Amino acid sequence: MNDEQIIMMLRNNGMRITKQRKIVAKVIAENNGVSCKTICCIVKNRDESIGTATVYRMIKELEDIGAVERIDMIKHN
Repeated sequence: MNDEQIIMMLRNNGMRITKQRKIVAKVIAENNGVSCKTICCIVKNRDESIGTATVYRMIKELEDIGAVERIDMIKHN
């Protein structure tokens, strides 16, 4: 899914499209399958004003509307 599709899903679910949401959507679209922590690092490199909580909230919103799927990674010893 590209960033425009993610933005469209947000709009269709009544969410405002902010600069921060556009950046997070672009990072997610460009980095398929990376961890939330990695997404946060990339987002902060692009715009230091975007907080970690904002990124995690957006990821949760995207998960709730079906735009992204969370994959829990379990570390086996």
